[in-house]
Amino acid sequence: MIVTVNCLVIALAVAIHYEFLYQLTVLMPKLNVRHRLRIVLGVFAALTAHSVEVWIFAIAYYLMDHSEGWGKLTGTLQGNFLDYVYFSFTMYTTLGVGDIVPEGDLRYLTGLESLTGLVLITWSASFLYLEMTRYWDRD
Repeated sequence: MIVTVNCLVIALAVAIHYEFLYQLTVLMPKLNVRHRLRIVLGVFAALTAHSVEVWIFAIAYYLMDHSEGWGKLTGTLQGNFLDYVYFSFTMYTTLGVGDIVPEGDLRYLTGLESLTGLVLITWSASFLYLEMTRYWDRD
């Protein structure tokens, strides 16, 4: 069951990222703004996509942590949902501060989130590089 849930969370994050980048690809040529501003908008869109994906993982951590048999998060949890968002940001960005520690099957999702975050951040960087080469010198 843990493999299925982890795969579903990752699939949702990848689908969201794909859709953000696809919609950005469609929207960028239609924008009636300076070409360099398109890049700035692209960066904000990528950051928004990453934030949404972090929140998806945070929801998964919250639900798993509050259910039996999935494991627990221990450490400096204050007891609010933003603890899970903070933990998710540290995992997604591979920062891994260590003040909140996963135990049990929950550990698998943390490793997979780090791998997913690495791939999606790299995907965004590649996408933005291509957009920069397309629009950078047009102004």
